[in-house]
Amino acid sequence: MLKVEHIGIAVKNLNQSGALIGRLMGKGAYKTEVVQDEGVSTSFFKVGDTKIELLEATSPDSAIAKFIEKRGEGVHHIAFEVSDIEVEMKRLVGEGFDLIHKTPKKGADNKLICFLHPKSTNGILVELCQEIKEKE
Repeated sequence: MLKVEHIGIAVKNLNQSGALIGRLMGKGAYKTEVVQDEGVSTSFFKVGDTKIELLEATSPDSAIAKFIEKRGEGVHHIAFEVSDIEVEMKRLVGEGFDLIHKTPKKGADNKLICFLHPKSTNGILVELCQEIKEKE
C-alpha cells in the first residue's frame, strides 16, 4: 500500500455537508462527480496529500443510503492507494481477507476500486484504489 488515498464520509446532503467542510478547510471541493454504478454523488476535498470524499446516495437502495439508514452520517471507509490493484487483491485474499467484489471496478476520481468486507477487517470498510492510467 502506498498511502492513505482518501477517507470516505457518508452524508445525507452533499451541498450542505460540502459547504460545512469547505468552511472548515477554508476551500471548496476540487471535484464533484456522480458514480451511477454505485448510486452516489461525490465531492472531493484535498488535505495535503490526502483527500476527503463526501458521498451522498442518489438511490434509496445504494450502499450509502443503507449505511446512513443503519448508522447515520459519518466515516464510511478508508481508502489506500495501491500500484497494482489486482496483485494487492490476490495478496490480501491470500492473507485471509474477504473481498466484496472479486474484480476491480471503475470508481470516482479516475480510479479502479475494490472493497474489503468489513467482517474481515474488524468492522472497517477498506477500499483499494489504483489510478487508471491513460493508454499511450
